[in-house]
Parts: sequence; C-alpha cells; structure tokens
Amino acid sequence: MIFSYADLFDFTKSILLKIGCPEKDASLAADVLLSADLRGVDSHGVARLSGYVRLWEKGRINATPNIKIVHETMSTAVVDGDGGLGLVVAPFAMQVAIDKAKIAGTGWVSVKHSNHYGIAGYHAMMALDHDMIGISLTNASPLVSPTFSKERLLGTNPIAVAIPAKTQPPFVADMATTTAANGKLEILQRKEMDAPLGWVQDIDGNQTTDSNGVKKGGALLPLGGDREHGSHKGYALGAIVDIFSAVLSGANYGPWVPPFVAFLEPDPNPVGEGLGHFFGAMRVDAFRPADDFKSHMDNWIGRFRQAKPTEGNEKVLIPGDPERELEAERRVSGIPLLKPVEEDLRSLGERFGVKL
Repeated sequence: MIFSYADLFDFTKSILLKIGCPEKDASLAADVLLSADLRGVDSHGVARLSGYVRLWEKGRINATPNIKIVHETMSTAVVDGDGGLGLVVAPFAMQVAIDKAKIAGTGWVSVKHSNHYGIAGYHAMMALDHDMIGISLTNASPLVSPTFSKERLLGTNPIAVAIPAKTQPPFVADMATTTAANGKLEILQRKEMDAPLGWVQDIDGNQTTDSNGVKKGGALLPLGGDREHGSHKGYALGAIVDIFSAVLSGANYGPWVPPFVAFLEPDPNPVGEGLGHFFGAMRVDAFRPADDFKSHMDNWIGRFRQAKPTEGNEKVLIPGDPERELEAERRVSGIPLLKPVEEDLRSLGERFGVKL
C-alpha cells in the first residue's frame, strides 16, 4: 500500500508521544525516521518504529533524556545521550559539531549512551545549509564477522559524508561498511527471497544465500564479501567507525554494543555506555572561499555526470542522486510499505489507540 508522507509522519509522531517523548523530540524523531523512507532506505524508516517501542518497553530507551555535553574543547566534544532515542541524540550532537565549526573552522563530536540513530545521511546533511561538509558515523549491533572470522564482532557501522555544491545537488555518500545493511536482509526476508552471494556467511563461516542466515547464527560480511574482493578493507572501515564512535566517547564497542532487537539482552558486563556515534562539520571557508569551492564541486560533479556509461546503463550516478530522485517522487506519490510492515504498524497503532 501507498501512504502519504504526512499520514506516516503524524502516525509516527503520535506513537512517539504515546511512549512519553516530548512534542519537539517526537517531531524530530519522526522527521529523521521518515527521511529514510523518502530516500528509499526503507530498512531504516517506519519499519523500525516498533523496534524502538519494544526497546522503550524493556527500559532500554529513555523517552525524556537529559542530553548534555560532558567534555569539550573549542573544536571537540563528547555528548552523553542519557539513553535517549538516537533519532534525537544524533541531531543534537551534529548541531554541536556545526556550532563549533562556526567558531573554530571544524567541529568534532563523539557520542555515548545513545541508541540506533536512523540513516547516517540525515545527520551529515545538516551541515549543508551552513556551507559545511558533514560527516556522520555510528556503531551498531554486532552482526558482522571480520575477515577470516566466524565471530560477530562489528556492526554494519555506516559512514555518511555530505558535501555542498553551488547549482548542482550536493554530493551525499551514505553507506554501510558491510556488503549490505541488515535492513536489506530484513526486506528480503519479508519478500521470502534469497540474498546475493557475498552478503552473508553461515554459522560455520561459509558464504550462503539464505537471507535468514544471520538469524540462524551466521553473520553479515564486510564490504567486499571475501578477501579476494577486498573484505579486509570493509572490515577496516567498520573498525574505524567503531573506534571513532565508541572507544573515543566511552560507548560500548565491538561485541559489547547492545543489540537493537529487544528480545536479546545487552552484555551483562558492558565496557561502556550505550551505542556510540561520531560527527564532523568542516566549514568550507576554513579551507578556501565557499563560492570557489562550490563552483569547483559543480565542475567535479558535472564532469563525472558526463562520463560515458557502460553498455546497458543510461548514466553515471553521483552519490546521493538515487535517494534525491526518489525523495522528490515519494513526496508527491507517497511511500510504499510492504504488507508485513503495514500490518506491524497497524498492530502497533491498535495497541496505542493511533489509527494508521
């Protein structure tokens, strides 16, 4: 079924108000969550809403957090999210990075005691309106095996970078450091489809096309899939995200990161507090005049758009193009939901007296 952005936003906000989020936080969290659906990252949108509610019911999400800076210099800070929704904690921390960049040229913020923060790109893109480059990283539930390992020690640990241009749309790279995000597996599971080879390994460390492989004790694979295709590079990128997000802030890292699913309990001997994030904001004019930079970004993007496509492909894409084009379409035509997601949301609405 197709739902309008406005209807899904109102529904999401109403559910978040029901669990005790303040009005401002509920609106912000709904905006972050729905930005994923608009941009075609359906795995991180309203399909995750009931997961946040279940974590709140287990006492693992604080609906009214006291988010605060606990350590800072002129250009850096550590933010304590007080167990709040990552959808609210992350924009707070990214704004701190932006405010510091206004003064110092760059701002860098590491976060602890948070939860899943939606799509990484939302937070990185906050910098664009300020003629800044935005960077957003987060660690996540340990579902990924390092190269040559059977153990699940890392999360999908995404990286997002948003770079402003002048007349061209901004360059926005937003990607997991695994071959595919876990949410894409969840979509395949709902469709009862197999996964491509290179996404998952089974409990014995062998590659499998079973989209339920992780549920059966297997693991997601780092970007590249195997060593011959560069999985050691995906592993290294995921490790960097984990260290910047958590070892630097005092959050949990590696296998100690609390699981997103409420039916699994966090490690009884944590090494830190909650999930961790990392944000950066760089003022372009701290390097060169912003107009000069953005004009050259237009030139960079324009030249790459002119690249000759391979046979069977219409054009060469710039990072951010597919998401931007889909957002423009879905704002008008609506957001499609798979039947299992729709049923899950209707069930959630019935529990809280909110109509979808």
